[in-house]
Amino acid sequence: MSVDMNSQGSDSNEEDYDPNCEEEEEDEDPGDIEDYYDGVANDVEQQGADAFDPEEYQFTCLTYKESESTLNEHMASLAATLKVSHAVAKLVLVSFHWQISEILERHKSNPAQLLVEARVQPTSSKHAMVHSSHHCAVCMQFVRKENLLSLACQHQFCRSCWEQHCTVLVKDGVGVGVSCMAQDCLLRTPEDFVFPLLPSEELKDKYRRYLFRDYVESHYQLQLCPGADCPMVIQVQEPKARRVQCNRCNEVFCFKCRQMYHAPTDCATIRKWLTKCADDSETANYISAHTKDCPKCNICIEKNGGCNHMVMSFLLFPADFCWMCLGDWKTHGSEYYECSRYKENPDIVNQSQQAQAREALKKYLFYFERWENHNKSLQLEAQTYQRIQEKIQERVMNNLGTWIDWQYLQNAAKLLAKCRYTLQYTYPYAYYMESGPRKKLFEYQQAQLEAEIENLSWKVERADSYDRGDLENQMHIAEQRRRTLLKDFHDT
Repeated sequence: MSVDMNSQGSDSNEEDYDPNCEEEEEDEDPGDIEDYYDGVANDVEQQGADAFDPEEYQFTCLTYKESESTLNEHMASLAATLKVSHAVAKLVLVSFHWQISEILERHKSNPAQLLVEARVQPTSSKHAMVHSSHHCAVCMQFVRKENLLSLACQHQFCRSCWEQHCTVLVKDGVGVGVSCMAQDCLLRTPEDFVFPLLPSEELKDKYRRYLFRDYVESHYQLQLCPGADCPMVIQVQEPKARRVQCNRCNEVFCFKCRQMYHAPTDCATIRKWLTKCADDSETANYISAHTKDCPKCNICIEKNGGCNHMVMSFLLFPADFCWMCLGDWKTHGSEYYECSRYKENPDIVNQSQQAQAREALKKYLFYFERWENHNKSLQLEAQTYQRIQEKIQERVMNNLGTWIDWQYLQNAAKLLAKCRYTLQYTYPYAYYMESGPRKKLFEYQQAQLEAEIENLSWKVERADSYDRGDLENQMHIAEQRRRTLLKDFHDT
């Protein structure tokens, strides 16, 4: 990595419902290399145990119609078994996350209690307390008996109040959550009760979308694609925090939490980390700058690539150092473990609260700086990827081989992004990890991965100086380091 000096000192379906249509679009990360998980397997795989991929995960992308068909199939089967309407069967399925085997077990032991827990039938005691009246309990008007409507709880309200109740809730984005208007009554309204009460087709269409959203989100094997305006649904056999990708909009996300993929960090931890980063953003601003001072000549420098191996080649005595710790690169290989590991203060618990607060901030900034550095490296290496593609195109146009002959260069850049992305998410994992032998093992594997990624980054940026075999060997080593870490620490 050279440095720049800074003189300033610093498959569409038009009929598909879109369950995400009212959500705001998220900005795309300019540092992403699209599909960097694809096309590199042949360069790094080996036979036997080394071929094990801890991220392997089977999933299917369903259109709206396909997922609706799947949901309706489950619903029709359960309705016949429980001898209830299709609308009630859907509410039962939602309450038990579409775990049909569990529903059938509960129905076998106590069918009445099953409906009570699903909030479609009241308890017998509450049912006995209801008295007949021709007055609406909301507007208190006298109403003809045929204009009074109620659920199984027998709480009667006039049609006009029901219409207003359902209209307001649906406008607010409520689907399955439309419930009885009586105080302390939690019974849910079946969809065949709500639809006739909605005054317009536009509102009915919204209600269908919200119902579909709730049905999918409650299903333990389904997830809505979080991509902007994407109606696709991801289906799996066993729900895990694994990487999935929509085949319509190419959105990549964690199946379990629908956030950006974050292995090896688990879903709860990454939420805590991102919240902390947002809350402490002002505190961390001073380390977000792209510039640092050279440890040898104090000139302000700026990274122009993803590699952390910095070379000040224009000096009389060239300097090689690490961008993160500013240590001499010549000894860095043997000390890389020290560069990526935070050194805890064992006596901090016996010191003042102010000292403990300073230590906590120091620890956070240590991990945040490395997290942020790898994110910026991903963006810079995306530019390297573009240059490699342009270089390959130029060589092909000049009859210096075919695209296949040079594709290994593109695959090397993709694999580098894949490995660095994993490395970035090791830092939140390490930040929240308790001290002990397991953390020491994790930090050792993290350091090994980081060292091989920096070697790969150096070679990718200087691909013309290395033969194909050398580059592919480094790809294999980096990927095996990544897989070893995920196999030992990624939640299965």
